[in-house]
Amino acid sequence: MTHIIYVKIFNQRRKYMNLLKPIKVGKITLKNRIMFPPMTTGYEERDGSIGEQSFNFYKRLAQGDVAYIVLGDVAPVNTVSPTPKLFHDGQIEAFKKLSDALHEYDCKLGIQIFHPEYDVDALAELFRKGDMQAARAKLHHDMLHYIDEVTEAQLTAIIDKIGACVKRAAAAGVDVIEVHGDRLVGSLCSTILNHRNDNYGGSFENRIRFALEVVKVIKENAPDICIDYKLPIITENPLRGKGGLKIDEAIKLATILEAHGVDMIHVGQANHTGNMNDTIPAMGTQPYCFMNKYTKQIKDVVTIPVSSVGRILTPQNGESLIDNGICDIIGLGRSLLADPDYVKKLKNNEAARIRHCMMCNKGCTDAIQNRQFLSCVLNAENGYEYKRIITPAATKKKIVVVGGGPAGLEAARVAKTKGHDVILFEQDTRLGGQLNIAAIPPRKAEMNRAINYLSNEMKILNVDLRLGKKATSTDILNEHPDSVIIAVGANNASLPIPGSDLTHVLDAWKVLNYEQFPSGHVAIIGGGLVGAETAEFLAQMGLDVTVIEMLEEIAKEESSTVKPVMFEDFEKHQVKLLTKTKVIEIKNDCIKAANGDGELTIPCDYVILATGAKPNPFDVSELTAHNIDIHLVGDCNEKAADINNAITQGYLAANSI
Repeated sequence: MTHIIYVKIFNQRRKYMNLLKPIKVGKITLKNRIMFPPMTTGYEERDGSIGEQSFNFYKRLAQGDVAYIVLGDVAPVNTVSPTPKLFHDGQIEAFKKLSDALHEYDCKLGIQIFHPEYDVDALAELFRKGDMQAARAKLHHDMLHYIDEVTEAQLTAIIDKIGACVKRAAAAGVDVIEVHGDRLVGSLCSTILNHRNDNYGGSFENRIRFALEVVKVIKENAPDICIDYKLPIITENPLRGKGGLKIDEAIKLATILEAHGVDMIHVGQANHTGNMNDTIPAMGTQPYCFMNKYTKQIKDVVTIPVSSVGRILTPQNGESLIDNGICDIIGLGRSLLADPDYVKKLKNNEAARIRHCMMCNKGCTDAIQNRQFLSCVLNAENGYEYKRIITPAATKKKIVVVGGGPAGLEAARVAKTKGHDVILFEQDTRLGGQLNIAAIPPRKAEMNRAINYLSNEMKILNVDLRLGKKATSTDILNEHPDSVIIAVGANNASLPIPGSDLTHVLDAWKVLNYEQFPSGHVAIIGGGLVGAETAEFLAQMGLDVTVIEMLEEIAKEESSTVKPVMFEDFEKHQVKLLTKTKVIEIKNDCIKAANGDGELTIPCDYVILATGAKPNPFDVSELTAHNIDIHLVGDCNEKAADINNAITQGYLAANSI
């Protein structure tokens, strides 16, 4: 039996041998093949310094056994961009503290040097004067024209500032300088953005001149430091990206970079498209590992290590990319936000327990675009590293959780991890709650990963599951709990619209759950996320769909990276969108409504209500009478929430017990 166990463990480790194998890059060695690629985090202090939140975030990744972390968008100048900055010697100490902390875990620190596409000094002066209108106008102008208008003298001055920044980075113990081959560097390389006719424009050799000058100044100021180069590819069919090179020129540049002493190349999707979904694709909008074809072509022409990103999700994905010679190092961005212990779980033969990213872009990309800090809807600790941590319970208690949706499952997971005995009641025969419905619309099937993870944790942690049982106060009291966590969710709300009780009026949640089946001409009342997703779902089935929304915007809650894809689908399937329109009455064959143009009649065979969520009630009076500690979490907690709030509330409630 012992021999069988050893063989099983060996085979599990062998399964991820490539990912866990060290690799030499220049003069350094990475302990494994997993890197955290450059991402804007919003964790830095207002002046761009590395503060507590930023420090804790990166230290936590290193603690999870990531081999190489790159700080994204580190500016060598004092920009208005909300990114890290290293433009004066007073900032060295904070970077040194971070590098020292990462080195304790044998994790290498890289900083991604970048300069934005605007006149930093001129814009800073306008902000200093408080002329915000002029500053915004200039910023808009520069982002369109700076690449063509920046003078050679200004480019030389930028190179000098990059050199000074590199010298500071070396003094701080930084291991790697990554050239941000997008932004200013990539825009100068680009045939799409660069229209110059001087030494930095026109021919391929001229367009890559600035990139090579950046590499040169790095070597001059830190001869022993490892150089990484982010090589952004303008992908085709369809054309995505503007700042960077198309693959034929990217291949040429890769060989030149190696000849000039670059130690590794990081292949990614080019930016400047106007939609962050091109570089950080949301669920269902791009294939997994979508940069493979391009990465392989770069890997084939260089001898230095190549890293890649782009919807690389599972360890199997990463292992096969290395095994098949597509790249040497795997970049995991959103995946490490969801689970900073991704690598540690591989090493400990716990790959099945990895909390895989859904790629919803809600907490990460959307947050950054809304000037909030980076987060993950599945990981309540993300952004609160070492402040939110599951602490062992001082006293073991019996906890009853009512509801097996995301809030209840997360509460059960945390409570059991703390060492409590946990019973979970769920009235359905399956776990997941509303996630089961949320995963049905187009592109949303990847949400099933959250259900799979939480359900698997219930099994591994041995939570006592009582499925198919709608728990009453009596059922709960019979278990003699110390604490009860109520997570009974919500239901589709109804509005007092005349005619809403007619037989052809359906419930959007039941339609998505394949409990009700419309046909023909369908009118959906409510253009929020559920209504919009129901419209897309039915339109793809061939139904004629009209969405009626009282407010100005359809799918307001949807990720900004997904909306363009959704609205393209609406246009393709001729979905009619009526905003600022109020329903007056539902009739057997139509809806009577009104908007700014007056009254209108909308013919339909079926009407579907998607008018918001209403918390499910749960009478806690009997529990209160027995002095039981009670926590309400998720959608049933006063008002309907979303998955982010559900997970966070479940986590915090259970961790407080």
